[in-house]
Amino acid sequence: MIKERGREPIFVAGIDIGSVATKSVILDESQAIIGFNIMPVGAIFRESGKDSFRQALSAAGIREEEVSYIVSTGYGRTSLRFAHHRVTEITCHAKGVHKLFPSCRTVIDIGGQDSKAISINDLGNVKNFAMNDRCAAGTGRWLEVIARVLNLSLDKMGELALRAKKEIRISSVCTVFAESEVISYMTGGAQLEDVLGGVHRAIVERVVNSLVLRVGIVEEVALTGGVAKNIAIRREIEKAIGTKVSVPDEPQLTGALGAALIGLEIIQNKNKVTQSRLTVTS
Repeated sequence: MIKERGREPIFVAGIDIGSVATKSVILDESQAIIGFNIMPVGAIFRESGKDSFRQALSAAGIREEEVSYIVSTGYGRTSLRFAHHRVTEITCHAKGVHKLFPSCRTVIDIGGQDSKAISINDLGNVKNFAMNDRCAAGTGRWLEVIARVLNLSLDKMGELALRAKKEIRISSVCTVFAESEVISYMTGGAQLEDVLGGVHRAIVERVVNSLVLRVGIVEEVALTGGVAKNIAIRREIEKAIGTKVSVPDEPQLTGALGAALIGLEIIQNKNKVTQSRLTVTS
């Protein structure tokens, strides 16, 4: 049930339950982010959603009952029974990126278990999209596997890859075979930085060739998702598509932000209708 707020402040929430992380955003009626949370997704989606939502509420300094509307998105969106509305992650990413970068027309999102390319219009609506959610190639999971093989932390991989001096090609898109290729290069005496350079190029080639080129490249281009934090991925994408990419300060939040924006639109439109009826009857 939607709460009637009257002249009280309006707060809305967007909760994005992905395959790897759960993200929550709290907005006020001016579309300002007053609280957010990013945490690893747990075994039970609904519990992860609740925990992330509560953490975001704490960061915002408000109570749950003060939130007028909640929109869920992502893989686990249907698990949140307390959400008023559920929206696909493609739509929410488009809305979120448009809010941050109004001139953006192409979104590249690389997450833990999937990657997406989204073409959007000047209103932030989806024109076309392509998605890979059935193969680890071109996702954060691919990087995790290679990091484990090389006994590296994910945080260090991008910086090391930028130091590559020799171009090494990882030809396998399959995670298992790519893992074998990496081990073969390392046992053959290849430099770690060169191998990592090849790994990052392989991911980007997979994303650009199979997704981005399918929807078309129209500037401005934004890069989102947890993998957007990897500096080598960003640089390789820019080289591959021939243009700079914009990256949000918190690239994992765009889906939750878009969900919250949709929630705010819904509650504000409802209030407009209510006000219009009051005006007619007064």
